[in-house]
Amino acid sequence: MINVDSIFAMGAPADGASPWLQFVPFVLVLAIFYFIILLPMKRKQAKVTEFLGALKVGDRVITTGGIHGQITRLGDVSVQMQIADKVRIEVAKASIGGYQGQEPVVEPANQ
Repeated sequence: MINVDSIFAMGAPADGASPWLQFVPFVLVLAIFYFIILLPMKRKQAKVTEFLGALKVGDRVITTGGIHGQITRLGDVSVQMQIADKVRIEVAKASIGGYQGQEPVVEPANQ
């Protein structure tokens, strides 16, 4: 007959250390992952959301594709930009990368 105590003893550390001590490296890896990758991404996304929410008619912007223009109309998911005299285009709001002449808020996609 199999003894239940001997089954549990097989997984226990030989030196008598706490089994909870085995979780410390796992927790450290998760903490490093959070502070190095997830937290900066959250901050950047909050900055982009704040930028897109602050757009207004008349702002001179550049898209992530490199199109320069002035906003003539704002929608929920798109904006209308005037890119030349009497030339207006409709672009997704998420494609606005930043203000002209300033550091881009949204990084263009690498292709």
